[in-house]
Amino acid sequence: MEYRDYYQILGVPRSAAQAEIRKAFRKLAREHHPDRNPGNKAAERRFKDVNEANAVLSDPEKRRQYDTLGASWDQFRSAGGGRGGRGGQDPFGPGGPFSGWGAGGPAGSAGPDRAGDVRYEFRTAGGGDAGFSDFFRMFFSSATGATGGPGSQHDVAAGRAARREAGAGPSFEDILSGMGTAGNGSPGTGTAGGTGGAAHRSHSRAAHRPATRPRIGELEAPAELTLEEAFHGTTRLVEVEGRRYEVKLPRGVDNGSRVRLSGKGPDGQDVVVVVRVAPHGVYLRRGADLERELPVTLKEALLGAEIPLATLKGRILLTIPAGTQSGRTIRLKGQGMPKMKEEGAGDLYVKVRVVLPAQLDDRAAGAARTFLDLVDQPDPRST
Repeated sequence: MEYRDYYQILGVPRSAAQAEIRKAFRKLAREHHPDRNPGNKAAERRFKDVNEANAVLSDPEKRRQYDTLGASWDQFRSAGGGRGGRGGQDPFGPGGPFSGWGAGGPAGSAGPDRAGDVRYEFRTAGGGDAGFSDFFRMFFSSATGATGGPGSQHDVAAGRAARREAGAGPSFEDILSGMGTAGNGSPGTGTAGGTGGAAHRSHSRAAHRPATRPRIGELEAPAELTLEEAFHGTTRLVEVEGRRYEVKLPRGVDNGSRVRLSGKGPDGQDVVVVVRVAPHGVYLRRGADLERELPVTLKEALLGAEIPLATLKGRILLTIPAGTQSGRTIRLKGQGMPKMKEEGAGDLYVKVRVVLPAQLDDRAAGAARTFLDLVDQPDPRST
């Protein structure tokens, strides 16, 4: 029977985590799905191969079984394992081709990445293992207990009982399920030093535990906002792996703020929206505080004035004291950005920039000289 390399079919390394396997499967399944390739027999065969590979590698128990024997399947069968092999020979015993292997896999081998154990399959019509290869059915039907033929749970249980009464060695399904039987027919120490009894008890406990869907790595989606949107709060429509989410972004979000949608991902992951606030043409943001520059005339700076000023909250009248120097900063308390994690808001810092007249005619120049001669202004460079 031809060995099928499921890792090669999905194009992933044997060390691939569940997330990597799932991503490769989705990509190939979409590419070769019969709905996208009507009448294409090659695409249909490829789709079945991809589905079969995913059915094994996305299931931690099947993947462990597959990794345990893998390409050595034919050698295992010829050595006496499985159905139809030569009897009376223990392939796991001393001198056997699988000497040193326990029921759980090669010594020192790492198990599958159970943190990423999330199933995502296209089911074929007919249920069970319909549409799968002979390799799949021979390898997994006895272990999975598919009903309606050889390998059903009743047949497997009856066969095990008969082998125990006859004092026979462990069958292929015993090995795949992590069980071993001692020569006296009672569950005990597994072949080749394996602990079959402990593995059986662990397997039984696992079978009675409720199925859980482990949470896998979070998914991120960017959201770019204007400063005004960050000030007032807004909503964004983001797309993650073909799904769209309407996300409410609170007032005061900043660059790098993360808004989490718990368990909303395609496979139960958290979706995290990462905020980026675009630079503004007037305001410079520093945390919850804002800074801006305000140009004023010479007259406003010398004599003082009330100047209309637009803020993100609305328009206010800013008082410029008489004699305001260029570069002076005026603090407006509470006129900055809302604070996300506490009450209140930051401050707005307004830096005054005095703009001098660009050109003076003769009359204006004469008036300026008269005025400046009257002003007793010390030399600012001498201080």
